[in-house]
Amino acid sequence: MAEPNPADQIRQDFAPPQVPVEDAARAMESFARGHHSEGRRVVLITSGGTKVPLESRTVRFLDNFSSGRRGAASAEYFLQAGYAVIFLHRHRSMYPYNRRYAAINWLDVLRLHLPSAPGDDAPRVEAEQSQLPGIVQILQDYKSMKESGRLLPIEFNTLSDYLHLLLAAAQALSPLGSNAMFYLAAAVSDFYIPAAEIPEHKIQSSSGPLQITMKMVPKMLSPLVKDWAPKAFVISFKLETDTEILIEKARKALATYRHQVVVANILDTRRAFVVVVTSTEETKLSVSDEEDGSGVEIEEKIIKDLTLRHTQFMGGTEVK
Repeated sequence: MAEPNPADQIRQDFAPPQVPVEDAARAMESFARGHHSEGRRVVLITSGGTKVPLESRTVRFLDNFSSGRRGAASAEYFLQAGYAVIFLHRHRSMYPYNRRYAAINWLDVLRLHLPSAPGDDAPRVEAEQSQLPGIVQILQDYKSMKESGRLLPIEFNTLSDYLHLLLAAAQALSPLGSNAMFYLAAAVSDFYIPAAEIPEHKIQSSSGPLQITMKMVPKMLSPLVKDWAPKAFVISFKLETDTEILIEKARKALATYRHQVVVANILDTRRAFVVVVTSTEETKLSVSDEEDGSGVEIEEKIIKDLTLRHTQFMGGTEVK
């Protein structure tokens, strides 16, 4: 019996997306075509976690801890490297540039100045710069990026949203051939409840202990590499908690899906150490304590490494 086509399975087995996929597809296609015509490389970055509803009228859902920090940081460094970026991110996850201030309570940072007398200027609001480290440079970088038109943000929330949008993004980038890159940093759920089996209303606790049978999410990497965008440069991520199996798992992924790179990392050290794994080598990238103190981020080193490999790939050289 033939295995189901992943694209058909997305359309048929998952709940309808909650985002306007057709509008997003047109925006991604126009964005990719326009930047490609200007000789620019285009990268799709997926970022953040995926929500899996347990009810149709959702009260409860399965989620993960991903904040989207790596994807948001990576977007900044790809923009610095001259790429056009489609930023496919979870709603309310970290966003390029303002990610640096995600933990700040803005009401504590803003200062309200009221008119001192009737007829004076209207009330004004100022920010306390001492509580916003690096804000002047960040604002300059953000303004420059906005003026360049090289960032296209696309939001998802549920697993279904993500899968539909990933398929649309692949269709938009496929015509770019090797100029397209897929940087798949989102934390995608491995399990879901088919649309035909999900209860409509809130599950009642009065019914007793809850037992749920969930299906495995179809692996999108295989059709992406083989069928949807076969000439693109594709990077996946492998996160583990056991150092003993990390490289083995990364190599198994490369052998299974036949893409170019796996960025392998351990949960506890993911912000300071990764291994870039290809079919022929393992490159360790790390941030020292001294570098960390001066603001160096591991994503800067990851993107520098990957842009060089992408150049090799575009030139027809095997990625080492």
